[in-house]
Amino acid sequence: MAREGKALVTRPPTFDFADQAVLVTGAGAGIGFGIAQAFFDAGARVALGDVRAEPLKRAADRLGGGKRVFAQTMDVREEPSVTGFVEAAERALGPIGVAVANAGIYPNSPVLEMDVAEWDRVMETNVRGVFLTCRAAARRMVANGTPGKIVTISSGAAMSGRPGAAHYCASKAAVVMFTRVLAMELARHRINVNSVAPGYVKVDSETSPVTEEYETTLLKGVPWGRAGTPLDIAQAVLFLASPLAEYMTGEVVAVNGGTSAGRTHLPLSTPRGR
Repeated sequence: MAREGKALVTRPPTFDFADQAVLVTGAGAGIGFGIAQAFFDAGARVALGDVRAEPLKRAADRLGGGKRVFAQTMDVREEPSVTGFVEAAERALGPIGVAVANAGIYPNSPVLEMDVAEWDRVMETNVRGVFLTCRAAARRMVANGTPGKIVTISSGAAMSGRPGAAHYCASKAAVVMFTRVLAMELARHRINVNSVAPGYVKVDSETSPVTEEYETTLLKGVPWGRAGTPLDIAQAVLFLASPLAEYMTGEVVAVNGGTSAGRTHLPLSTPRGR
């Protein structure tokens, strides 16, 4: 910030992660790739993990490959897979300073029609996967004796339910509480643990198979008047991983265009002038 005459000139902060190795799960597409790309653009060495081989390869290619990019197929539901990914990432890029537990799924089924297999698949990916990713990354940070940053990706669904998403909403509520407890436990190691809770984010159809009716209805409740983008979420993650958020831990940052402020779509409750 600087003064030029009487005008106040402000300059947005520039994130610099040139000395950081950053790990992102679910990085093959959508929000995960947006986060990985943002860190890469800020100078970081980035480890991309995803259970889908082809999207992961495309993501790594989009970043240009090279010594600053490491990609490995992995399954966040499986402990050996997660541990192997974190260890391989450190061998390739150096000690992990930032870990983003992003991988998640969100099928839709009313409770009366939901089978146990679908419930378990959501919980294993969205909750167990976050636990395993955060634990593996935190263990390496503690072993290395250096401060670190962990960011989980929760959702507005943790606070606001919707039909057909009982398993998804429950899983994201679990991620929020897990984040808070982990933040308390890791504070003595100077490892910040926070969460970003996206609202509706417009991504490619492969990862976001929503109907036009759903999108149109949902956007009526967004004061900002548009869907979010992966970059919107990535910028919040970069902030939480930066020195600017050094005194923040155990927090959930909503990035939703004002959706959580209230019921935007309602008309005035009384006639104007009264």
